[in-house]
Amino acid sequence: MKYVIVIEDGASDYPIDSLDGKTPLKVANKPALDWIAKEGKCGLIQNVPETLPAGSDVANMSIFGSDPLEFYTGRGPLESASMGIKTQEGDVIFRCNTVTEKDGLMASSNAGHITSEEAKILIEDLDKYFHDKYPDFKGKFYPGISYRHLFVFSDSDLAPKADNLAIVPPHDIIDENIEEKLFINLADADLEEANYIKNLMYESKEFLENHPVNLKRAENGQEIANMIWLWGQGTIPAMPSLEEKYGLKGAVITGVDLINGLGVCSNCDIIDVPGATGFFDTDYEAKGKYAINALKDHDIVFVHVEASDEAGHAKDIDEKIKAIECIDKFILAPILESLKGEDFKIAVLPDHPTPINVGTHTRDMVPLAIYDSTGEADSVQAYDEDSVKDGALGELIGHNLLNILLDN
Repeated sequence: MKYVIVIEDGASDYPIDSLDGKTPLKVANKPALDWIAKEGKCGLIQNVPETLPAGSDVANMSIFGSDPLEFYTGRGPLESASMGIKTQEGDVIFRCNTVTEKDGLMASSNAGHITSEEAKILIEDLDKYFHDKYPDFKGKFYPGISYRHLFVFSDSDLAPKADNLAIVPPHDIIDENIEEKLFINLADADLEEANYIKNLMYESKEFLENHPVNLKRAENGQEIANMIWLWGQGTIPAMPSLEEKYGLKGAVITGVDLINGLGVCSNCDIIDVPGATGFFDTDYEAKGKYAINALKDHDIVFVHVEASDEAGHAKDIDEKIKAIECIDKFILAPILESLKGEDFKIAVLPDHPTPINVGTHTRDMVPLAIYDSTGEADSVQAYDEDSVKDGALGELIGHNLLNILLDN
């Protein structure tokens, strides 16, 4: 038996007036996904526990079969696992966004999707700046992909306390006042470790504002990466591997370090797909082809697509519909065709909603469809937020997905 899980990041939504009260999933042309719903079983699944933030880190940890209430430590550690960064006990790992600040407001949480090449120069120069200015500086910046980077904080006194800070994700405060919104818990703002982290962010602006990379971007009419944003911090989680927990050899296909990090922590093989960007321009066709190839020597393949989530953050209806349709045409349909005649199960679901009208993640339950080549179908005829409510799977808890898929 082969298993496939396709994660349409942030694809579920709320009714949109300009779509006559429908959602992108309801209006998108998605014959393969609707076929999976019609020939399989459907339901709703809650990937984000009520007491945890509605982030892709929490939601996808559930999909990988680990209960976030037991294993979640933060977003930064998962991305560091993907990047192969060596840490030691006591280190706290922060996600580090390059962002655009204007007049005290969060103008962009991704600096206009700055290129990895430009961001690498900025992050490496910023690291050198802090170490040159402060010889006892107890941290290190690591460049990643586009606007997504890491900061490892190694101060034995402040780092463990900084691990407990509740820092707002930058994409949650677009066009809002940074100083007022920085900390989720306002009581954190007066703590020594909070002031240290905040001051790092503001001092980064002093250095980055007039960096040659940003001056050139400004000349070209692009958003400048004039500040860093540290958030999603924690220590490396002790997640069980898929092999020891489920007896599965797994592979992961994505353009996002976070998802690769979950794969690393679950002892999956990370499949490098050329053109997998984690944005609208990701190569859907390549992801489909590499997933088919990975199934030849793996029991389960996770295929994650970020574009639908990015469209939600950008409040771009057309791009969200396009992402759903591209997943259907270039990933789902080819995988289904390649598995004809074999025993297999395929599950399709978002990790969380990223509604167009909200512009960020919510913790609502998301639609789930599972096709089992050896099983029976329920009465659901299409895949969308409402149709699946009548499915035989009912309402499920996210970290039980693999058990359900394996009939454990």
